Amino acid sequence: MKFGMNLLLWTGGLDENLLPTLNMLKDMGYDGVELPVFDLEVNHFSPWARRLDELGLQRTAVTVRGEEDNPISPDASNRARGVANNKQAIECARAAGCTHLVGPLHSALGCFSGQGPTDDEWKWGVESMAEVAEHAGQCGVMLGVESLNRFECYLLNTHADAARFVKEVDHPNCQVMYDTFHSHIEEKSTPDAIRACADVLTHVHISENDRSTPGQGNVRWEETFDTLKDVGYDGWLMIEAFGLALPELVAATKIWRRMYEHEEQLARDGLAFMKDQVAKRW
Repeated sequence: MKFGMNLLLWTGGLDENLLPTLNMLKDMGYDGVELPVFDLEVNHFSPWARRLDELGLQRTAVTVRGEEDNPISPDASNRARGVANNKQAIECARAAGCTHLVGPLHSALGCFSGQGPTDDEWKWGVESMAEVAEHAGQCGVMLGVESLNRFECYLLNTHADAARFVKEVDHPNCQVMYDTFHSHIEEKSTPDAIRACADVLTHVHISENDRSTPGQGNVRWEETFDTLKDVGYDGWLMIEAFGLALPELVAATKIWRRMYEHEEQLARDGLAFMKDQVAKRW
C-alpha cells in the first residue's frame, strides 16, 4: 500500500512556496503526493519531476473539466476542447512523473442540465474518454475516472455508474477511482459500492464526510478498509481534503470554514489513521 496527500489542501498550482510543505510531508512518512493539474503548460510541470525525485516523493495527478471544455457538451467544439485538454493534462502528468491522472475527467464539474444524463451525453462521454484513454496508454499514464455526488455532477454519481462507464470505454488505461466522500453521500452500501468497481479499481481517495481530517467524521471507515482488503486492493490511499486555499473550487467544494486545527495537523493525523487501519488488516 502507498500513502499519499493531495496538494489541493494548500494550492491549485505548483511553485517554490510549496517546497516546505513537500519536505514536511516527506518527513511525516508520506510515500507521495497528488499534484493539481489545472495549469496545462507542460513546461511548468517538467522541473517538478526532478524536484520530487530528489525529495523521494512519488506522485499522481488530479484534473477537472469545466463548462467550456465539457466532454459531454451538446456543442461539438466544447467536446473537442474537453478531449484536447484531457490529453494535455496527461502530458503534464507524464512530464511530472505521475503514474495516474484522476478526477472527473468525464464531464464538467458543477455544470448541470436540469436532468439526468441523456443517451447522447453518455455516448459522447464514452467516445471522448476512449480517445483520451488511447493517449494515456501511449503516455504510460493510468486514468482514474471519478464518480461525484449529485451536487457536483450528473453523469456519474455512483461507483457502479463509473464501472459501467469505463467498461464501455474498454481501454486498459481507463479505470475507476473510489472516493469515500462521494460514496458517503450517494451509496446505500459501502461494501457494495467498492465491490461494484473492484475489478477496475486503480486508485482510492480517502476523504472525510466534511472534507477534513480522515477518521474524525462519519464515513464508514471500518467497512471501507475491510472491503478494500477483501477485494485485494493494494494501491494508493490518497487523502483528499479541502480548506480555504482554493477560491476557484469553492463553487464545487462548498468549503466556507476551517474544519481542522491546521494543515499540518490534518496531514499528520490523517496519515496515522490510514497506517493504523492498514496495519490492522494487511
